[in-house]
Amino acid sequence: MQGLRNHFVFVDRRHGAAPLTPAEIVRICDVHEGVGAEQVITIDPPRNGGYAFMGIFNTDGTEAQACGNATRCLAWLLFEEAGVDEILIDSLGGPLHCRKEGGPQVSVTLGPITVDHDHLALESGPLKDGVALSIGNPHAVFFVPSHAAVDIPATAPAIAADPLFPESVNVGVAEVIDSHTLKLAVWERPGMLTEACGTGACVAAYAGRLRGMLSGSDITVHLPGGTLRIKLLDDGRAVMTGAVAFCCTGYV
Repeated sequence: MQGLRNHFVFVDRRHGAAPLTPAEIVRICDVHEGVGAEQVITIDPPRNGGYAFMGIFNTDGTEAQACGNATRCLAWLLFEEAGVDEILIDSLGGPLHCRKEGGPQVSVTLGPITVDHDHLALESGPLKDGVALSIGNPHAVFFVPSHAAVDIPATAPAIAADPLFPESVNVGVAEVIDSHTLKLAVWERPGMLTEACGTGACVAAYAGRLRGMLSGSDITVHLPGGTLRIKLLDDGRAVMTGAVAFCCTGYV
């Protein structure tokens, strides 16, 4: 499936399938040798009262705590399976409440968002004075005058590799369009420029409001792969809504 061209392979392991090894995950994600994906998502039996547990694995085989777009895609599969419009998914980052919003649109509630550093003393080229946040996974958001003028693959890796982030970090580069709108691109762990990042959109909206660049609770975030709608809640969580699409099915 894909959500805003953020593409995932889902593996249903609820019926006794063996765990995937890191090498198998790497091969599946490799477009030249496998299906091609930005992450492999396993669907496992529930652990904390949800409908299912979601395992999230990066292209290098490491496990991640959160992925908003993958959650929305998985929710759509489970909606179809269970015949419901709302569902709770267990994850390492905690329970995730998802809702069908009409058409191929799904919302997921993420967070809470926490701020670790509101003025990072790090810089790489035009990336300066960032905000370090977490929404179950770590992010550093940098605001720039012109999103298109930044060579993200040349500048973001130095931030991601800084010792301040022992587990690396997702680097968001954001341009404020108006008080309710952002443009955003994200250099994701373990090291790639992604078409979309749902958790990155949530923390960028939060950081923009923290800095006084954005106002209100409803923020539109334009990413290379499409648009997400972010609603910032008073308790620090965020509701992310966007489109999902089914691509194909097969066997591993």
